[in-house]
Amino acid sequence: MKSGRYRHFKGGEYQVQGVARHSETGEQLVVYTPLYGDGGLWVRPLSMFQETVQHEGQEVPRFKLISVD
Repeated sequence: MKSGRYRHFKGGEYQVQGVARHSETGEQLVVYTPLYGDGGLWVRPLSMFQETVQHEGQEVPRFKLISVD
């Protein structure tokens, strides 16, 4: 997972800080900031961040890298 700016399939943009590991389960979590609204620091499971979704009849990535830090 590269740090950088990503676009969600619904259009919002996010700045990915990196990947963290849950201290008890070992699950990998993407740490990111929405580039709209109040921002803040958020996490989402890496597996969910990298999955594909059905959108307008096509399978597309949930998040797409648009620029690298």
